[in-house]
Amino acid sequence: MKIIPQDHVITFIWAETESARNNFRRVLLRIMITFIFFFCLVYFFYSLFCLNPSLNSTQQKPLHIRFNQEKYTIQKTPEKTQLQHIVFGIGSSRATWKYRKEYVKLWWKPDKMRGFVWLDKPMESKNQSNMSNHNVTISLPRIKISSDVSRFRYTNKKGDRSGIRISRVLSETLRADSENVRWLVMGDDDTFFVPENLVRVLRKYDDNQFYYIGSVSETHWQNHEFSYNMAYGGGGFAVSYPLAKAIEKMQDKCLHKYPNLYGSDDRIQACMAELGVPLTKEIGFHQVFF
Repeated sequence: MKIIPQDHVITFIWAETESARNNFRRVLLRIMITFIFFFCLVYFFYSLFCLNPSLNSTQQKPLHIRFNQEKYTIQKTPEKTQLQHIVFGIGSSRATWKYRKEYVKLWWKPDKMRGFVWLDKPMESKNQSNMSNHNVTISLPRIKISSDVSRFRYTNKKGDRSGIRISRVLSETLRADSENVRWLVMGDDDTFFVPENLVRVLRKYDDNQFYYIGSVSETHWQNHEFSYNMAYGGGGFAVSYPLAKAIEKMQDKCLHKYPNLYGSDDRIQACMAELGVPLTKEIGFHQVFF
């Protein structure tokens, strides 16, 4: 029998032990890598489907939710602004209306338009029957009498206190007709509107936001004397419904602050400034001074 030296046996046992350890390490490393990969894969799908609300709701109701949302959006899309969404407030007086009503007849479309003419006083007694006829006529807007403004101070020596009354036409028109209104358009009794052009311009703006739309005078003297950032009522101006509501709530208080202003336009502009609303200039509103 061949005798193996003891030191050779120890070397052989040590080599076998190292080989087993290396194999064990490799197997353990593979198990750990496999476990980590599996864990990452599970976490990825968990995050994708459980932590993402939009994907989760889409998975639960895959098709008809998206279809219903599109259908709902289509139903809620508002129609374009039309003439019936606009209410006109025309500032006039007993002295001028009997002559200038002929101007209004040129552009007023009674079957399509809404609005009022605001007078300082009722027409003279001999014309009371004519006034009633005007209120129901098919060719003119309804006549309203402005409320008393004697409680407001007026200290401008060059102007006329009728500017206070005319400035409040915006608020009074809103109170008189606010159903399904998007825009309130103010003008004088000699302002000429082109309704189709007016609608086309207003469609460019979001009537849910604060908009004060008009233009400056076409005369340098007026702009220099009053303001380059004010809408001139002779050319008309438009106010979005939300802004008109805001003005209506604070206008009387605002008017008490500015007794020294000249007319109605600068009083409107002063109240707009207090609300932080600038003039949006549209050159289609023409104020011409003769």
